[in-house]
Amino acid sequence: MKKAAVPILVAVILLTVAVIAEAQQPKKIPRVGFLLSPSSSADRERVEAFRQGLRQLGYVEGQNVIVEYRDMREARSEYPNEYPKLAAELVRGLKADLIVVGGGTGLARVAKEATKTIPIIMTGGSDPVGAGLVASLARPGGNITGLTAITAELAGKRLELLKETLPRLTRVSVLWNPADQGSDQGFKEIEIAAPTLGLAVQSLQVRSPSNFESAFKAAIAGQARALQVLPSGLVNS
Repeated sequence: MKKAAVPILVAVILLTVAVIAEAQQPKKIPRVGFLLSPSSSADRERVEAFRQGLRQLGYVEGQNVIVEYRDMREARSEYPNEYPKLAAELVRGLKADLIVVGGGTGLARVAKEATKTIPIIMTGGSDPVGAGLVASLARPGGNITGLTAITAELAGKRLELLKETLPRLTRVSVLWNPADQGSDQGFKEIEIAAPTLGLAVQSLQVRSPSNFESAFKAAIAGQARALQVLPSGLVNS
């Protein structure tokens, strides 16, 4: 063997050893964090659809992917300041590679406040642009993407349909959570639409589970003939 060929041979051997060593190293199993909203029925559907999607892509939980679920029902809804603790646990404690958000824009905001770098996937919610989560629907930017539902924007249209269904309707109660970005926007849409429909609106605000009983009593006392419900994690659950 020529002397000039020796360094080349050594280099090839070292490269081969490195490739073999790399092949023998166990591959990093991706870790996904899943933040569940307080709405149990919606969560079951989302989780099952999520798992089905993983299987279609060849991922099996516990084998080649790890999914860490954090249930927002563990943090009592009347104490929203507890929610960030679960998100922080996924980010700093479990070091998730990806976070899936099973609730609306409020839950997505909790995840975004926990991390500006880990990708976040929304599975629902309304008006992420208005909520300040993304720059635009076409170009979200940042670390959040996913799906959104047109709910708040159609609140006025739903009020119009309610009036068409009950032509003699003059007073309607609206059940909503002012702490929810989508509900807040929806109520503003209703306030804009109500005068043109000849409707008086009674606001029934709920900020915790303990508020519902008094809200319905107020609706009855106010002689409301119809109720419009604006969706939010609290109201849905």
